[in-house]
Amino acid sequence: MNRNKVLGLLGLAEKAGKVRSGEFSTEKAVKDGRAWLVIVASDASENTQKHFRDMTTFYEVPMYVYGEKETLGHFIGKEFRASLAVTNEGLAHSIEDKLKLTLTTE
Repeated sequence: MNRNKVLGLLGLAEKAGKVRSGEFSTEKAVKDGRAWLVIVASDASENTQKHFRDMTTFYEVPMYVYGEKETLGHFIGKEFRASLAVTNEGLAHSIEDKLKLTLTTE
């Protein structure tokens, strides 16, 4: 149930123009200080996960490993996406709250 809420909120954030997706755009959003939340697909490479983990730790942006590339892409109306950044504070907090619930109940 919460899984659908997370993905639904990501879709909403994308429609509002508040998602940057793909490795380059996600990284740029974090470095520009516009990312409030980063999500990396669970099937992204270890190297990609480590890269974003290190960067988000440095820039103090919450990061979660969640969903698969195909699922993340699908819910934001794109092809496969290994990473995405939410650039709206309110939406990011809502998504993070749902992620915490989902990840503790799985």
